[in-house]
Amino acid sequence: MIVSSSSGASDPLVMNLNATPFNVGFGVVVTSGSPTYTVQHTFDNLSNSSGSASGFTTWFDHPTIAAQTANADGNYAFPVSGIRVNVTSGTGTVTLTLIQAGIA
Repeated sequence: MIVSSSSGASDPLVMNLNATPFNVGFGVVVTSGSPTYTVQHTFDNLSNSSGSASGFTTWFDHPTIAAQTANADGNYAFPVSGIRVNVTSGTGTVTLTLIQAGIA
């Protein structure tokens, strides 16, 4: 699964909550420019068009891949329903690549 963002938040990638174990590895590559980015996750239901049952989605910053300016990698060892990358400042493009256990 790959997603890029050049400004603001990318569309989220919906995770398979039925995968056992729920493990997601990811890497973020700065493909151009010098953007500042943060990987974010949500626990909200992303399966409907409004983003969640209540009509809005709450996003949480990854504990170590926040306000980054260079290539970085990390993981999620606990279930989350969606992951995205958010370019918070600067110009350029970042590419987020995820691999979920059992779904390569």
